[in-house]
Amino acid sequence: MAMSQEHKDALAKGRLEARAIKAYLKALDSRRPGRPVTKDSLQKRLERVHVKLAEESDPLKKIDLMQSKLDLQSALANAGDGANPDELVAGFEAHAGPYSERKGITYTAWRQFGVPADVLRRAGIAETRRR
Repeated sequence: MAMSQEHKDALAKGRLEARAIKAYLKALDSRRPGRPVTKDSLQKRLERVHVKLAEESDPLKKIDLMQSKLDLQSALANAGDGANPDELVAGFEAHAGPYSERKGITYTAWRQFGVPADVLRRAGIAETRRR
């Protein structure tokens, strides 16, 4: 039995919503507390490591600095891989309302995951009240 165009469109919409929400949640889940890591901050840290390496004479400290240098270079190389955070938030806000309604995901569940209240409000997900 062939699928109707309406059914195909609904499946495509569901996949689009799921991709946008998943991308936002992955980014949210992967962030660390504190200041965000930017290319500029990574570059400044790498410059400081270069200076320390040139001055360091202790071989154990030098090997630690060499590893730090490699780690920072890798982080810099991968810094451009992520999507624009504003685009991820916009995608979540555009799709989370209908997705939540269809899947029965509550405001509280989103908040427990770490989605900020203002993002949920803009997505049209109302705070759930306990009875």
